[in-house]
Formats: sequence, C-alpha cells, structure tokens
Amino acid sequence: MSFAGPDPVRVALDAAVRAPSPHNSQPWRFEVDGDRVGVFLDPDRILKVADPDGREARLACGAAILNVRLALRAAGRTPVAHLLPRRDVPEHLATVWARGRVTPTPDDVAMARAIAYRRSNRRAFTAREVPVWVRQALVRAATEEGAHLAVVGRAAQLDELGVLLREAERLQREDLAFQDELRQWTAPDGSRDDGVPASAAGSGPEWPFDRKPLVAVLSSYTDTRLAQLRAGQAMQRVLLRATTAGVSVSFLSQPVEIPALRAAVARLVSAPGNAQVVLRFGYGFAAPATRRRPAEVVTRYTVHG
Repeated sequence: MSFAGPDPVRVALDAAVRAPSPHNSQPWRFEVDGDRVGVFLDPDRILKVADPDGREARLACGAAILNVRLALRAAGRTPVAHLLPRRDVPEHLATVWARGRVTPTPDDVAMARAIAYRRSNRRAFTAREVPVWVRQALVRAATEEGAHLAVVGRAAQLDELGVLLREAERLQREDLAFQDELRQWTAPDGSRDDGVPASAAGSGPEWPFDRKPLVAVLSSYTDTRLAQLRAGQAMQRVLLRATTAGVSVSFLSQPVEIPALRAAVARLVSAPGNAQVVLRFGYGFAAPATRRRPAEVVTRYTVHG
C-alpha cells in the first residue's frame, strides 16, 4: 500500500476496509464528499446472535476510523475526526476530514504500513515470550486513544480466564442459533470477499495457557456508542503497534460476547469500566489474510453540479 499517491482519500478507504471485524463481517460503509469521509454502520452486517446490540460492529468501525486517520496522516494530510456527528442518523458513526498538509513522522508511516500486514492469527504461538518493552508499548497505544489495556499477569488470573473461556465456548457450542450464524460466516477458501475461510480456523479456547502467551483485556471507561468507537480505535492502534513489533495477535471473543462473562472478565483484571476485547499476543507463524470487499463496493461518492 503506497501513501504517496495523488488521492489520499482513496488510499484511506483502501486502508479502512482492512480493519478487523467479528467473523470478518465488515459492518461498514463509506460516503465521500471531496476531502470528507463519512463512516457508517451497516446494520445488515451486525451479527444478530453473537453481537445483538452491535457493540462489536462499532468496535470494528472504530478500527476502520483509525485506519482512515493513519492513512491520511501518512499521506501528508492532517486527519480531523468527528465521532457521532448526527444524532438523527445513528448509523453515521464518524466524519473524517483530510485537512492541511503535515509532514508524517517515521512512526506515522510505519503504523500506516502495518495496516496491510496486520493479521488475526488464530493458530498456535511459539514459546517465545513478548518482551517488556513491547508490553509497555501496547499499553501506551491503548492509552493514546483513551482506553485501558490490562495485562492478565498472574497465574491465578490466567487460570480464571481459562475457566471463563471454556464456559463461553461451551455456551456458544450448545447455542444452535450461534452455531448456525457461525456457519453462515464460514466459507470455503476464496469463495467470497467476507466471512472467515475454513483454513483460518485456529485451535479454539483450548489453545491455552500451555505456552503462556501474553493475554490482555482492553477496556473503556463507559459503554456508550461513543466509548465503543473510541475503544475500537484503541484496539486497532494496539493491533498495529504489535504488528510493527513483529508480534502476532488473536482475539478471544467468546467471554465478551456473553454479558455475564464479560462482566467477570472486567472484574478479573480490575478494569475501569467495561471489558471490550480480550487479546492474546505472542510469536506465531505466518497467518493468511482474510479477504475484504473492495473499497469501491462499500463507498458512495457525492456528485455535485
């Protein structure tokens, strides 16, 4: 992905569609008016069983918003984002403007380039531990976007989280509606531009704590739509910071998709507010990229005159 082209808005849209989303559902659409990008939630792509209130979909759109911001800055434009700009249009989650010229820093460019290389690695990790300086950088990345990243550090915490993961997996395995929805979003490799290909499946919640990967909980201080969008941006900044450090990341979505267990996750790490995402970090083998719908498929351009 090049950030030096003549159309920074188009580059930003290409970056936006690379954001992660539950089951690779890609619950976003965009509207472009000159140097302005509107980011909208696509309600038809909210997972009705796993994500009935759209919380995870808004996190995903928050990640797309951060990608737009980072891509614009790497292209030499100042990104200005306004979240939830219209109360009368709840699906309108953000407007991002490409403002005046700015000189991107090497880190700006590195973070933007990481968008194309970030993967959700669902496979086993090696025994190599994530160094302290990387952990500190991940925590700072979350803080930069107004969220909190808490490392699950003690053995007792890891054991308790393992119990929560297994309970969540059991509940979802026994939920026929959940399993049907999962099948709808699982597809043979290369057959569609959304969903998760069968080859991307990992080891599930039993990955466990056999190799002791770094596990962390990203939390927001409130659980409003605005907080969820900010948490999504924080999540993506953490993921991209990990990518720049050569660290693999996977989502442990099960316990935060079940309200009672989500609350237990927050209590486990004494998180301020609401647990939004559980992540594991480590060193893994190369993971394949999941396909994305092209930017032009999910973008509408305003024509004047």
